[in-house]
Amino acid sequence: MRIVSGDFGGRRLTAVPGTKTRPTTDKVKEAVFNVIGPYFDGGLVLDLFAGSGGLGIEAVSRGADHAYLIDRQFAAIKTIKSNIAVTKQETKFSVLKSDSHKILDKFSRDGLSFDLVFLDPPYAQQKIENDILKMENLNLLGADAKIICETNLETVLSDKIGQFNVSNIKEYGITKITVYQKG
Repeated sequence: MRIVSGDFGGRRLTAVPGTKTRPTTDKVKEAVFNVIGPYFDGGLVLDLFAGSGGLGIEAVSRGADHAYLIDRQFAAIKTIKSNIAVTKQETKFSVLKSDSHKILDKFSRDGLSFDLVFLDPPYAQQKIENDILKMENLNLLGADAKIICETNLETVLSDKIGQFNVSNIKEYGITKITVYQKG
């Protein structure tokens, strides 16, 4: 696993030990950024189920200003911090151990607004849809926000969630990527 492109391109990342976390493969990561980017001119990123932190780190490597990387597992937090260290730009990242719903409430109180959101929870349709609706209701999504959902092939997400419509769906092996934008 590595950072595919950008300022930190080619640097190696480690996966979270054990089987509770599925790292996004380099092939899928590169394909995702080709669909949504591939490069950014600033912006705030949220990786709500960060695992190893690879997607948020990739977004900052490709020009995002700052990424918030959230996970509730201690092993994931430890791995994320180790992976961020390879960038030598630790100030561009905030790593928080928290439940997704609790942290969204905190972000709302802090007045944050995200431009790019990655949702790769343990495969569960309702969690993704509920999280998008909660982020929208808490005004956490910027006017041009993109939400990237990673699921298994069997998961069927709604074409429209709140004000967000599917703008792209791609399948890569056993992984499906669904991109939402305001429509």
